[in-house]
Amino acid sequence: MTSEGRPDASAAAYGGKNWSPRTASLREEVGVVWRECGLASEWEPLRAVLLHRPGAELDVVTDPDASLMLAPLDPAAVRAQHDELAEAYRSAGVSVHYVEPAETPPPNQMFCADVLFMTPEGAVLGRPASTVRAGEERWIAARLARMGIPILRTIRGHGVFEGADALWLSPHRVMVGRGLRTNAEGAVQVAATLEEQGVSTVEVEVPHAAMHLMGQIRIVDRDLAFVRRDRTSRRAVEALEEEGYRVAFFASEEEIRDGMANNFVVLGPRRVLLPAGNPVSMAALEAEGVECVEVPVGAITRAAGAIGCLTGVLARGPVTDP
Repeated sequence: MTSEGRPDASAAAYGGKNWSPRTASLREEVGVVWRECGLASEWEPLRAVLLHRPGAELDVVTDPDASLMLAPLDPAAVRAQHDELAEAYRSAGVSVHYVEPAETPPPNQMFCADVLFMTPEGAVLGRPASTVRAGEERWIAARLARMGIPILRTIRGHGVFEGADALWLSPHRVMVGRGLRTNAEGAVQVAATLEEQGVSTVEVEVPHAAMHLMGQIRIVDRDLAFVRRDRTSRRAVEALEEEGYRVAFFASEEEIRDGMANNFVVLGPRRVLLPAGNPVSMAALEAEGVECVEVPVGAITRAAGAIGCLTGVLARGPVTDP
């Protein structure tokens, strides 16, 4: 203030000499202002994940089908296997974080992959397609905020989008699957957010009676992708080949159906965390030079998901762990 009690125009608050303009981009502030996070590939070294250890919400599931599950669960067995998964990540050098809701969440909260999609600048927060899962995004948003991870967009309006319907083909291109869990409005919103980062999208159809794009395509290295032979669209295969991937086929539809052999997470180039008990699929992966680390998830698959669905990926590549 001046001696006359008027605002001093030379004060920093009014743009004076001590004013410090914010010139860095959001991407440049990740790891400085914001916590280190982000990714632009499906295969680079996995650094950090977000999990939800299932709690009391499973104890009250009386009708598995109404809760989007396949069969009755043994909650104690589910929790034990979830703990084994978390330990497998830690053993692989991956930082594990938990959602830790403040209230009892919806019954599918453990499937974190569906509720966020990471970019180099932060997260797109999903909006699950079923009323059964409505509200899961609240707890993911709260946890990301506490961690200091930017939330770039929350899917709004009548848009629905689940993170397992998007995958990085390259740092400049993302594939988005439209089907049961992601509608046209949700896909448009995701594409708009990515376009702001200079990333284009290719939209493909997820087939009838399929949950997510994740279940049809898994990229295991910069030049190798596995797809389901009779369930992956021609456009999806073409997009993979355009980005330089050699396309191989999953070896056993039976193991996909019964053991969720395609529901794995890539730990790094040609190294995956694989649901145990899928010998044919494991042999086919190993024949391509892919190292497989097995984790038992049989109790969890009864809830209609496995390792890939359980894992919200927060960071890949040469970054400091969140």
